Amino acid sequence: MTLNTAPSKTTGYAWLVAACNGLFLLYKYILQLFPSVMTQDLMQTFHLHGAGLGNLAATYFYSFLIMQLFSGYLLDRFSPRIITTCAILFCALGVGSFAITQTLFMAECARALIGIGVAFATVSYLKQAAIWFPPKQLALVGGLLASAVGLGALIGQAPLAHLVQAWGWRQALIGCSILGLGIAALYFTLVHDKPSMHHTTSTQPTINRQAIMTVLKNRRNWLLAGYSGLAFSPLAVFGGLWGNPFLQSTYHLNTIESAQYITLAFLGLGIGSPVLGWLADRLNRRMDIMITATIISLITLTLLLTSYPFNHTVLRLLLFLFGLGTGGFMLGFTVAKTLNPTMVAATVVAMINTGDALFGAITEPLVGFLLDHHHTGGSLAFSTQDFQYGLVILPGYLIVAVACAIWAKVYTTQNKQGHMSKKYTNRVRYAPS
Repeated sequence: MTLNTAPSKTTGYAWLVAACNGLFLLYKYILQLFPSVMTQDLMQTFHLHGAGLGNLAATYFYSFLIMQLFSGYLLDRFSPRIITTCAILFCALGVGSFAITQTLFMAECARALIGIGVAFATVSYLKQAAIWFPPKQLALVGGLLASAVGLGALIGQAPLAHLVQAWGWRQALIGCSILGLGIAALYFTLVHDKPSMHHTTSTQPTINRQAIMTVLKNRRNWLLAGYSGLAFSPLAVFGGLWGNPFLQSTYHLNTIESAQYITLAFLGLGIGSPVLGWLADRLNRRMDIMITATIISLITLTLLLTSYPFNHTVLRLLLFLFGLGTGGFMLGFTVAKTLNPTMVAATVVAMINTGDALFGAITEPLVGFLLDHHHTGGSLAFSTQDFQYGLVILPGYLIVAVACAIWAKVYTTQNKQGHMSKKYTNRVRYAPS
């Protein structure tokens, strides 16, 4: 951050800035998830099989990963208002280009352009929160981030599926592009850079190469990055691309009905993240809550993929609990910040956030490849057995995520015991005889 002072109280304008950044986060998740409600349309239009569709969707993550390396620096170095407005415009241009393209290559370029723009959404939200809110309210404002994410995911499912059915997928995405232009105009009009941020110098320590190496050498950071990415990827992949056609094939639902069911998983995520965060702070058992929540996610997803068919009430409950359990992945960020010095907190968060995108980029095309490998029919539609085969890696991800969380807990416990032992030894060594 470029500020050396924080506001002493919250103003109404601060909440307006947070709301505008929340709209960008909402827009981000609409754009991330839109392929899931038009899988057959995209496969037919661009003559794709499963691996091709997975790769098309994942180009979003490829460019996101690269831009993640620069987004924080650009927001710190230049006007957050200008940079964020340009990022939203990139998103709107990307989805608009995707809507009108006739070739797969241009569709991939458009999807990559979206990834470049959305790489700024979370960082901008947290940057503006640190500028406009006092430190005592940052946890609350940060927790509301999950609400914006959940709402965007909700809109990106059933409501967007209705638009696709009524207008066609191209016209629906043109509508998304117009929405982005409106959000960009609103952001540029209502959000202003804080005058003091250009006239102060930072009193915080400079993050140097040694500090970054300290982060990279801490094995707990790698375990938490692995945990977060592995715990979140199953929902991102299932809810963001392959869950809709799985439900359509297994339960004979149409696109709108399957999108309504997938919405329940994201509703669970939106509720689960703040509730699990509150519970973890209340009990002071963050890692235990992480492990328990991920086990819930593992059990429910395994049942969804292997124990069908359920009646629709049970199906809804399982999808909701799957999302609720996935909400535990957010605790990985909180734990990482408590295990590292404050001056490298942003670096640690970026490291874990990159892990989420990395697993998403790998898994979407990998599932598509497995679907193609198992598919024997001549049509583009996959069977329930195809989806069972292709999606089986997702429960495997969650098993490894639980192992990472347990491993990180063991290292943390050993580290605490080591510090206590050292303090006791020093106390005995220097005690008067």
